[in-house]
Amino acid sequence: MTDPFKNMFQQMLQSGQEMARSFNPALEHVDTKAFEKLIPTMPSDMLEMWFGKTFNRDGLDARTRLLVTVAAMTVQGAHAEPQLRLTIRHAIEAGATPREIAEVIYQMGMFAGIPAMQKALEIAQSVFTESEGKETE
Repeated sequence: MTDPFKNMFQQMLQSGQEMARSFNPALEHVDTKAFEKLIPTMPSDMLEMWFGKTFNRDGLDARTRLLVTVAAMTVQGAHAEPQLRLTIRHAIEAGATPREIAEVIYQMGMFAGIPAMQKALEIAQSVFTESEGKETE
């Protein structure tokens, strides 16, 4: 690997780690090798390059990106329940309020339909309840 390429790759990796940290501080130390065991088709370099090149601080902030993702997953309906749950947790970590998350879900009711909106609100409410429980511990 040439030095310029190595430097570019290190820069992408660092940018990816910064974006992951802005999504959720716990993501900063994600073990990408564990992803390879879980999802063998997604090697660590692909994950690092995606976060390093696609998600960067010059675009949307983490809170906004996560709210947009909540909207998209709401439209997908029950197919995305585990991912929606995780994204709502990350959105809260990134500074989104329960009210903002609920408003995004309400807005998607026009596009996804009432059943998808209701399911997403139920999921969000359970995440909010879990988050409140952790704050009081």
